Amino acid sequence: MLTTEEEPSTRADAPTPTTPPQRAPGRLLALVALLSAALMASHAHLPNTALNLGSLFQTLLPWTGLAVPALLALAAVRRSRLAAVAVLAPALVWATLFGPTLTDKGKGKDKGTGTGTGATAHGLTVLSHNVDEANPDPASTARALAGAKADVLALVELSEESTPVYERELAAAYPHHAVLGGVGLWSRHRLTAVAEVEIMPWTRAMRATAATPEGPVAVYAAHLASVRVSGAGFTTARRNEAARALASAVRAEPAPRVVVLGDFNGTYQDRALAPVTSQLRSAQREAGDGFGFTYPAGFPVVRIDDVLVKGMDPRASWTLPATGSDHRPVGATLRF
Repeated sequence: MLTTEEEPSTRADAPTPTTPPQRAPGRLLALVALLSAALMASHAHLPNTALNLGSLFQTLLPWTGLAVPALLALAAVRRSRLAAVAVLAPALVWATLFGPTLTDKGKGKDKGTGTGTGATAHGLTVLSHNVDEANPDPASTARALAGAKADVLALVELSEESTPVYERELAAAYPHHAVLGGVGLWSRHRLTAVAEVEIMPWTRAMRATAATPEGPVAVYAAHLASVRVSGAGFTTARRNEAARALASAVRAEPAPRVVVLGDFNGTYQDRALAPVTSQLRSAQREAGDGFGFTYPAGFPVVRIDDVLVKGMDPRASWTLPATGSDHRPVGATLRF
């Protein structure tokens, strides 16, 4: 009988080596979550010295909330309770910053309607739109704006070719108007004291007094310089300079009621616009529904067009449907 030496074998009940659980990915996710919360909470203090990253972060601040579901998904994949709990931090910070924005703060049933004498008793409806000098159909845009029945319109980025079109199409609804360079005001009420506001070497802002039945209102139409995002960073120097010039004009304004309309090429949160925004209140922040994004018109991701006021009470604020422009119009109802 032949015998062979038994090969060593592994018995079913033999202990098998175990790999210690990998905790590092969970801890890393938790750290990322906490850093995200810290960045959101300290957005006003982020340095703006290098590439203007502070302003860029503030411009896109509402979108930082996307980090929350992304981190939660990664925590679920890694089955990390630590990371899931840590995600509560950015979620709470974002909710604190923007939770109230997601509710309709309109104080009246005034949205989107106007009567020509004020959308409410003792009120004024205003509309602002960057009409885009490359707009292929300014006549259609003008008709859409007239249909909103605002009391005062502020249009920026007018061109030599499009201005006569707006003047013709808006004449029936707005007996009073003034155009200086690329900015213009149309009003149901008489306009006086029309003047350029020098914020740039060429005309990009104007001021007029609207003689409403409730008293005079100083109305500004402004188009601050554009910004660029490139390899050199967030280029804002010219816009910031224009903002300071506009702020000086508003600071020197003697009228107790002031409305500043236009394209600011920056959001209300951007600290670089603080010279202007520190003097005025955003109608959207006080009486709007949601973020009110305006640009780009096809899929808006930022609100760079706004209605800013002093001495008046915002009752409602809204964003209108897209026209032929690359911006969406914004409107607001204000009460004296």
